[in-house]
Amino acid sequence: MPVCAPSSSSSSNSFGSSSNTKTWIVHGIVAGVAIAAAVGARAYLGGFKKFRSRVVGIIPARFASSRFQGKPLVQILGKPMIQRTWERAKLATTLDHVVVATDDEKIAECCRGFGADVIMTSESCQNGTERCNEALHKLEKKYDVVVNIQGDEPLIEPEIIDGVVKALQAAPDAVFSTAVTSLKPEDAYDPNRVKCVVDNHGYAIYFSRGLIPFNKSGKVNPQYPYLLHLGIQSYDSKFLKIYPELRPTILQLEEDLEQLKVLENGYKMKVIKVDHEAHGVDTPEDVEKIESLMRQRNLS
Repeated sequence: MPVCAPSSSSSSNSFGSSSNTKTWIVHGIVAGVAIAAAVGARAYLGGFKKFRSRVVGIIPARFASSRFQGKPLVQILGKPMIQRTWERAKLATTLDHVVVATDDEKIAECCRGFGADVIMTSESCQNGTERCNEALHKLEKKYDVVVNIQGDEPLIEPEIIDGVVKALQAAPDAVFSTAVTSLKPEDAYDPNRVKCVVDNHGYAIYFSRGLIPFNKSGKVNPQYPYLLHLGIQSYDSKFLKIYPELRPTILQLEEDLEQLKVLENGYKMKVIKVDHEAHGVDTPEDVEKIESLMRQRNLS
């Protein structure tokens, strides 16, 4: 898949100055935290040898959304969006079980109505990963892999779900896997479209709401294969249990992207490239676009 050290501005004579000393102390603390995180990640991965066979798909769903209140229950050609996502997830061959994790009784009642298993979670979950973790603890059976299936992508292909699961199973040095697809030029500067860069071995380097990589011209390069991050992601269940204990990181908070907390703490994330038309529902206006597309494809 396609995809500096800081320079010293002061001489040895000024190294002992108060401001520079503080700078070196801060750098030392940051470096120490980074080293500790890396050591922790290596220790975790070093103790993992078992094949990750048992897989559960969890669809986190919350009613309170700043951009789209009650989004999981919005009707898409006569069915709630959460139902359409659940039906697509049930077609994935790698999932042993699929559940909806929600903090809202209206969503829970709706899901039970169409036959989904529901796990009630707290309102304090900060993101889908934390909600998946809480749901995992409440499940009776034990699982090796947890797939976080975004409820606002009602046209997600089951093959993509299977792809991220198999990618994690095939990469014992990774604790997380996700998918990307080609970024459309018109989405280059949309902060709701998260971009990703990967290394030559298919591991994530960075995620951003801005355009990455960014060239000197400041313009979109029509020849460069920019990557768009898709919401689906899978985790090693052991890692998922320690994820909430990891403190929020500076990049995670700045970009408001939970994937960065994984990378900043020294863990590896496997990325697969798929051919997928991303049709997430971020705003009420997106519903009409989804319905129009489904009519074109004769999807009921």
